[in-house]
Amino acid sequence: MSEKREKFVKLAEGRTQAALEAIRKIGNLSNRRAYEFDESDVKKIAKALRDATSDLERKFGSTSAAEKDVFKL
Repeated sequence: MSEKREKFVKLAEGRTQAALEAIRKIGNLSNRRAYEFDESDVKKIAKALRDATSDLERKFGSTSAAEKDVFKL
């Protein structure tokens, strides 16, 4: 395996695991005994995550420059 491939695999696995853990933590916000939210909040969160995954797929499909987006409710 090439050095570039090894580096990609190592970083991709770690970053993907961190992203999955962050998504699970967002899911923990569904506890209505601890938090107050409405359906529009849930839809905004889900849309932001869908948009981020769509952007990820686009980036791997092209060489476009990275853009930073900040999520806010």
